[in-house]
Amino acid sequence: MEIVLATRNKKKVEEIKRILSDMNIAVLTLNDFPFCPEVAEDKNSFEGNAIKKAVAISKCTGRIAVSDDSGLEVYALHNAPGVMSSRYAGEAADDTANIKKLLNEMKDLPDEERGARFVCCISLAFPEGSVVTFWGLAEGIIGREPRGRMGFGYDPVFYPSGYNRTFAEMAPEEKDALSHRRIALEKFKNYLKNFIV
Repeated sequence: MEIVLATRNKKKVEEIKRILSDMNIAVLTLNDFPFCPEVAEDKNSFEGNAIKKAVAISKCTGRIAVSDDSGLEVYALHNAPGVMSSRYAGEAADDTANIKKLLNEMKDLPDEERGARFVCCISLAFPEGSVVTFWGLAEGIIGREPRGRMGFGYDPVFYPSGYNRTFAEMAPEEKDALSHRRIALEKFKNYLKNFIV
C-alpha cells in the first residue's frame, strides 16, 4: 500500500515515518511529486487545513494522501497561536522567532496559567473523494525559556503533563510515545489495518 504525505517538512516526515515503520506501507512525500502545488493553509481550523491539503494532493497524485495540521493552543491566550502556530511571528518566521513571540506574550503569566496543549488533526483522502479525520491531543505547560535541542516547533518550551523535561529534551522515541501526532497516527493506523492484507 502506498500513501503520500502532503508535506515537504523534513522533521514532520521523519516523525510520521518512524511512527508508521511497523506497517507494510510505502510512504511517499511531495518530493516524489514535484509537479504538485503548494497548498495554502488558509482555513480557520486544523481540520479544515488538513482536509484541504489531503484532498488536493490525492487529486494531484491519484493516490491516497495523508495530511496533518497541528499546532499549539495556549489557554490563557484564547488558544493562540492555534492554526497560526507555524507563522505566529509572521509568514517568514522560523521556530526561534515564533517561540520568542510566544514567551514574550506569556512573560507575565504565573505558572498556574501557563497551561497549553498540542493539537493534531490527520486527514486521509482517497482518490475517489472520501475523507476521514483523526485527532490527537497532548496536554502540558509552557516553560519560561527554551530547553533542549531535539524536536521542532514549540518543543523546546512545551513540558508534557507529568514531566519536568520539554519535548526537545526527550529522545525522539520518548517524545513519539507522548505526542499529539502519535495519538492521532495510532487511530489512523488502526483504521488503515482494514485495507492492508
